[in-house]
Amino acid sequence: MLRRVAPILLTLVVVVVGIFALAAGPGTPPPRPSADYVVLVGVAGLRWDDVDPQRTPTLWQMARDGSIGSLSVRSAYRPTCPLDGWLTLGAGSFAGWTSARPGGECPPAEVTVEQPDRIGANLPEQESVVLHNQDRLPWGTVPGALSESVRCSVAVGPGAAVAAARPFGRVDRYEPTLPADPAGLLGSCVLSIVDLGTVAGEDPAERAAAAGDADAQLARVLAARPPNSLVIVAGVSDTHRPSRLHVAVADGPGWENGWLTSPTTGRRGYLQLIDIAPTALTALGRPMPDRPFLGRPAESVGGRPDDLSAAIAEPADADREAAAQREVAGGFFTLLAAVQVALAVAVLPLLRRARRRAGPYGPKPVSRRVVATVELLLVAAALAMPAALLAEAVPWWRNTYPAVTFAGLTAALLAAATLLVRLAPGYRTTLGPLGAVAGLTTLAVGLDVVTGARLQLNGVVGYSALEGGRYAGLGTVGLGVFVAAALLSAGWLAQQVRRGWRPMVMVTIGGAAVVVVGSPYLGADSIGAIALTAGVSVAAAISAGGWLTLTRLAWAAMAGLAVTVGFAVVDLGRSPGERGSLGRFLAALGDGTGGLTVQRSSASSFQTLVNSPLTVLALVGALLLWFALLQPWGGLMRLFGIYPAIRAAMAGTGVAVGIGGVLGAVALDVAGAAAAVVVPMAALSALRVLDHAADRTRPGTERPQDAGPADDPTARAAAADPDEARRSAAAPTTGGGPPEEPGRERGRAVRSSAEVATG
Repeated sequence: MLRRVAPILLTLVVVVVGIFALAAGPGTPPPRPSADYVVLVGVAGLRWDDVDPQRTPTLWQMARDGSIGSLSVRSAYRPTCPLDGWLTLGAGSFAGWTSARPGGECPPAEVTVEQPDRIGANLPEQESVVLHNQDRLPWGTVPGALSESVRCSVAVGPGAAVAAARPFGRVDRYEPTLPADPAGLLGSCVLSIVDLGTVAGEDPAERAAAAGDADAQLARVLAARPPNSLVIVAGVSDTHRPSRLHVAVADGPGWENGWLTSPTTGRRGYLQLIDIAPTALTALGRPMPDRPFLGRPAESVGGRPDDLSAAIAEPADADREAAAQREVAGGFFTLLAAVQVALAVAVLPLLRRARRRAGPYGPKPVSRRVVATVELLLVAAALAMPAALLAEAVPWWRNTYPAVTFAGLTAALLAAATLLVRLAPGYRTTLGPLGAVAGLTTLAVGLDVVTGARLQLNGVVGYSALEGGRYAGLGTVGLGVFVAAALLSAGWLAQQVRRGWRPMVMVTIGGAAVVVVGSPYLGADSIGAIALTAGVSVAAAISAGGWLTLTRLAWAAMAGLAVTVGFAVVDLGRSPGERGSLGRFLAALGDGTGGLTVQRSSASSFQTLVNSPLTVLALVGALLLWFALLQPWGGLMRLFGIYPAIRAAMAGTGVAVGIGGVLGAVALDVAGAAAAVVVPMAALSALRVLDHAADRTRPGTERPQDAGPADDPTARAAAADPDEARRSAAAPTTGGGPPEEPGRERGRAVRSSAEVATG
């Protein structure tokens, strides 16, 4: 009865932990109206390295008095060209202009603005722009949603007209250039949008001149600002490839001396372009439109340095880091995929010849030195991701040659980590390298997440603020690596205890990992927590023995579904601005717009599948497992038979990364990141198991002193399970590998350990 009830109880524990991890979040009070007027000032291409006390004194002073941040200008297209940026600003959601982009570069920002009455203006192209965003783009964006939410708006300049035009093309009040005295114009409506031009190119002199001209016009805007007004300055777009982070400054009552942030980023000092429209409406105390913005109202938080130069240096440095990350990340993952493919090819002949023959005939065994070298390379390959993550602790992007500096740092850390594993006390045992690698990887990723995920933001194996997908918590690559490492660590520890305690070890460590992944304070990945819950349920169910049956898989699916439903109920009970991705999706299903989310997810998955190097890692890992390691000569089935907790950990990892990839719309990226850790360790452990497959002992043989309990099933079974002890009695050789189970003929082993363990 206890064995039948135990899986149910453990599943309930995992479900409760998962729901608690997802539901426990900080309660944020709703933003209060803070201004009678809002003035949005846009300068396309303006970056923080364009701002200094000499060239831009007005902006410098405004940054000193107000709140600042790095602005991600993601729109419906990449790069975000000026018209895309202005349209996105006025829509509060990802939008795109209809003009073509030859070669992926930005076309001239030309827009037709008609002024039939000398008061307002009309944009004849607006109707086609609205249809383009509604029918051809998967965001369901309504251009002009910001201006539609106020009674009257002012636009100065063609870019501002694009942002302020209502869906039918009307601009309430319009001036092509800033008047000599703009006080009357800016005070005529509660919302004003001003286009101060463009800062383009990479020539320092040209950028300085353009930034200085925009700063001079900004001085006139600030001198004429209405009383009790909020002024937001934003670098609304890129001007060419590649994308960069841009300026965001807010100055007004309640915005003094802070960092800008919003719920869409969850990161202090970061803001998205889509957040500006809801910020303006919230400051004015106006209700949000019927179709909610994708952006959320920004706020000012403390913690900014008193020295403005030091404060501005942070977003400027973040821009350089994000730019360097984009250049280095592709090469790193391509090289990692190539190395893993080469190791997979190199391991095949070793697996074929790893099992020593009992008689005088058979192929000559491979040199021990060669095997030891390949094992070290497998350890290094599994540690590549955490080594690259730790390299972010050093500002390598500030070097003249960032790619070379990053490669050197990663290589040094990788060599140190590999040496640490090699010198670990249990390295010569079968599971020693696996446990050490899994433990180090879990520790590296887990500590980074617990301390704010600073190494993942703009990191090579993290996520980029330029992409506009994630700014805080655990990224896609980090999720795959952490899930694999945490479950392997749990499996290794479970293998050290009595058989009856193994599911509890799995649930304890797996539950802690679910909290790290799903807590809004830590990993903030609800999809990852749901997937990991299912994986932990599978691992706990089969950690004490047995295989992944349909019943157990159904239990895992039910656990994941229970966490999903529980979190969905909690998430839907929150206000629209505080809901997570799951709550927003269910709300979209309720109002009939859920199909757009499915369309975006499908398109994102396909693009990721085709373009990501992690797809190669996932496919190569699957091929090596299926056509080599899981074959009778591959050794992995034998490993699974002797060490059922390791089999459980790998099965749980497969379930978790599969669900995470599907629900997260990231194709095989999560699986590829996990494979980079799991597959090398599986190959190394299989080599060691096969090396001792022909060992023979007699019952009662005393275990050598240097053999670890993890590699002595007989001693471990005698202490943990009398039934196992009666079925198996063996001792490892001096090599430290797993023993062969005894048979029934005069004490000699005639059955494989896999056969014994699986019955």
